[in-house]
Amino acid sequence: MQNVVAINAAARQSIDAAQAASDEMLLEGIADGNRTAMHILYARHNVRVYRFILRIVRDASVAEDLVSQVFLDVWRTAAQFEGRSQVSTWLLSIARFKALTSLRQRRFEDIDQDDVREIADDADTPEASLDRATTSEILRACVAKLSPAHREIINLVYYHEKSVEEVGAIIGIPQSTVKTRMFYARKQLADLLRGAGVDSLAA
Repeated sequence: MQNVVAINAAARQSIDAAQAASDEMLLEGIADGNRTAMHILYARHNVRVYRFILRIVRDASVAEDLVSQVFLDVWRTAAQFEGRSQVSTWLLSIARFKALTSLRQRRFEDIDQDDVREIADDADTPEASLDRATTSEILRACVAKLSPAHREIINLVYYHEKSVEEVGAIIGIPQSTVKTRMFYARKQLADLLRGAGVDSLAA
C-alpha cells in the first residue's frame, strides 16, 4: 500500500512539475517521449489552434480533425524545434499549413496573392476603439467579408496578437509583405465598416 501511495505521489509531482514548465521545456520532454508533457502542451494550446484553423477552413469538424493532426505532428517532430520562434508561433505555422492543405484539397480559394508594392502604415486600426458588443458583431461580420489573405492577417495580428515578425514566420512571407497586406486589409475593413454605418471606426 505504501508503494502505491509513493508511486501516486511521485506521479503527482511529475505532473505538477510539467504544468509549471515552459512550452520549450515541454517540447524537450515530448521529444523524449514524455506523454504528460504532450497532454499539458495540448491543454495549453488546443483551443487557440482550433480557433485559428476554424477561421481558415470555416468547418468545425474539419478544424477538429486538423487540430489532432497538428498535435500528432508535434509529437512526431518535437525534436526538430530549434527555438527560433515562440512555441505558439511554431504551432500556428503547422496549423496554417494543415488548414491551407485542407482547403486546396477541397478546391477552395487559395489565399496567395501577387506581391504589391511595400507600404508601411503605423496608424491605429478600426478595431482598437471597439468597446461595445454590437459594434464587435459588426466588426466580425466585416472581417468575414475580407479576402482570405487579408482576413488571415487581421486574424493573426488582432485575435492572436502576433507581431509582424511572427506573422511573417507563420505565413512564410517577408515582413514588408505583412505590412503591405495589413495596410490593404485595414483599408478594406474601413470601407466595409463605413458601408455598415460605422463611420467613426472607418475614418
